[in-house]
Amino acid sequence: MWRAVPPDPADIRLLQKTRDQYDLRPLVIHDSYLINLASFDPVVRERSIAAFRGELQRGIAINADYLVMHPGNYKGQTVMEGIAAIVLGLEEAAAGLSSSTLQILLENTAGSGATIGSRFEELAAIREEAKSRLDFGVGYCLDTAHCLASGLYDVASAEGLKATVKAVEATLGMEFVKVIHANDSKTAFGSHVDRHQHIGQGYIGKEGFRRILTHPKLREKAFILETPVDDEGDERSNLETLKTLCRKSSTTITKSK
Repeated sequence: MWRAVPPDPADIRLLQKTRDQYDLRPLVIHDSYLINLASFDPVVRERSIAAFRGELQRGIAINADYLVMHPGNYKGQTVMEGIAAIVLGLEEAAAGLSSSTLQILLENTAGSGATIGSRFEELAAIREEAKSRLDFGVGYCLDTAHCLASGLYDVASAEGLKATVKAVEATLGMEFVKVIHANDSKTAFGSHVDRHQHIGQGYIGKEGFRRILTHPKLREKAFILETPVDDEGDERSNLETLKTLCRKSSTTITKSK
């Protein structure tokens, strides 16, 4: 739905209490998939700007750390026109709002059709234009499945991950990557199809995730699962798989010493 109900103050207090009790950091939220700030359609654009403003307002209200957003679809325009539309949309949505803690994170995409953000250069261009126009920090969220499906960043292989990390450092700046969506991919490298899979059961595989999770420049990042929930308990199972991969790597490193 385009409109969302504001969070209840009692629920906000309970959320904060729970976060403090269990030291849950960071709090990451995701904008609605209906939002397309790159849209050329005036109705969709108006609704998208209003909806994203609502996302910012709710993020501030619940004291979230990061708001992840998909850049959008530039159908009917050039890529650069789409990027300009996104920046202007962000500026309009954020008018009069500010936060010293909430940051907007641009997520990379699988690159299907006219979507923006499969190339790191596109994300960097949005941030470069937007950072001085907003009273919010702007960073990045990298999705492992999207990296692979884009056909640009082969995070499944050792050499591909090395090249991807190098590209992140050169184009985005590793310090601006705040969150990593840990998702295996149901589709192969270069498919441009966004289909998430359980950890270790897709084209990235367990060894691919072991390398990602333990990479010295990635392992301190916030990893968040967006894997399918086909059966009850799938969330826990995927989480335990990630933990096991980390532990196995630690054991290997200790023995090698």
